[in-house]
Amino acid sequence: MNVILSIKPEFVEKIFSGEKQYEYRKVLFKQKVDTVYIYASRPISKIVGEFKIDEILCDTPENIWKETKRQSGVTQNFFDKYYKGREKAVALKIKECKEYKEAINPESLIPNFKVPQSFIYVEEKITHQTK
Repeated sequence: MNVILSIKPEFVEKIFSGEKQYEYRKVLFKQKVDTVYIYASRPISKIVGEFKIDEILCDTPENIWKETKRQSGVTQNFFDKYYKGREKAVALKIKECKEYKEAINPESLIPNFKVPQSFIYVEEKITHQTK
């Protein structure tokens, strides 16, 4: 199974540059995920690349921050606000990240595409040229 993750453009840039090597989520996938497709949210609103998951960390926010902060691409203040009131944090370790030469309009692949608030599962493999 694959997923389309909605990620803010400023974080997408950090993922492609290698500064952000973890993607944080509040909810763990229920299914095994092979490929993560990166949907850059507004104003881009397109699928701009993909990555594989090296490992998934699930622990308290404090422990996740200790383990990932050097490669987080975010400030501790941002991280703390994101997980405020949460007992669990999820960190996806990014590997094999690829930026597409041309961004993909998701409506061209998925009829009636709705922007995921967090993620959506997709069975199809998206094939596209990378940079």
